[in-house]
Amino acid sequence: MSESNKSIEILAVNISKEKGTVKEAVPEISLTSIGVDGDAHRGNWHRMVSMLGQESVEKFEHKAGRKINFGEFAENITTKGVLLYETHPLDRFISKDIELEVTQIGKECHGDSCAIYREVGNCVMPKEGIFVRVLKGGKMKAGDTLEYRPKIQKVHVITLSDRAFRGEYEDRSGPAIEEKLKVFFTLSQREFHIERTVIPDDPEALEALIAHSVNSDFDAIITTGGTGVGERDITPETVQPMLDKELTGIMEMIRVKYGEKKPQALLSRSIAGTINKTQVYSLPGSVRACNEYLDEILKTYHHLMLMVWGIDAH
Repeated sequence: MSESNKSIEILAVNISKEKGTVKEAVPEISLTSIGVDGDAHRGNWHRMVSMLGQESVEKFEHKAGRKINFGEFAENITTKGVLLYETHPLDRFISKDIELEVTQIGKECHGDSCAIYREVGNCVMPKEGIFVRVLKGGKMKAGDTLEYRPKIQKVHVITLSDRAFRGEYEDRSGPAIEEKLKVFFTLSQREFHIERTVIPDDPEALEALIAHSVNSDFDAIITTGGTGVGERDITPETVQPMLDKELTGIMEMIRVKYGEKKPQALLSRSIAGTINKTQVYSLPGSVRACNEYLDEILKTYHHLMLMVWGIDAH
């Protein structure tokens, strides 16, 4: 699923020397690896640059009954063309010279302790402003344009089954996982791309496919099958050595939760972890188990995604 990219126009660029104060529009800003040169909020963190859409400002102007100047809500960049608060972390804004990555939507409002709140009477930034980090720096001025490129969630679903690979058995768990993911990404308003592959219970084939998926920048790899104790159940021992970090808590909790009612669930050897920036989950082969496991895994999916990309969302 993908939509055509949109463009935003830069209406103003703004700077303040102190935090918690309104910013003043300037002819041009210089974006560096730590933010806006000369701005109080620059630094090696995930909120180095703030952006606010004129669409949000105009809504507040209507409520306030007065004109709001560029920078009054302490935004570094005032834009028009995209509802910024509907973007997501890891979406990007790109031009020939500049690349910005969304890191946070909104922020905590400090109320009366904030000079902006005291001066303007309210602040739209906590709900509709966004923060970005600079991936590629350069000069920016009013009148410039940036292309908005949503982050597309790429997931590879891999079914391990000798019988399904030979065509003797219909793969049901792979399609079930795909359907679950489609609902999840649609409800979270994320663009997505899902691939499905069926392979035999072959450690070399699985290792090669995982390596290819990681190198192809997939955000997640979900395997189904091969987590039991049979002679051909080779998924955990193939996946585990490939992980950079193993996430034991997810699978331990799932086994205990469902094992209380169905003790056989405790025999699953499912594992989870990360390889570079790719989340990896190895699930059992039954449709029911896949749905149960994903109910728990998807609760932390977005947060883990931010963590592997170095975004502090605590």
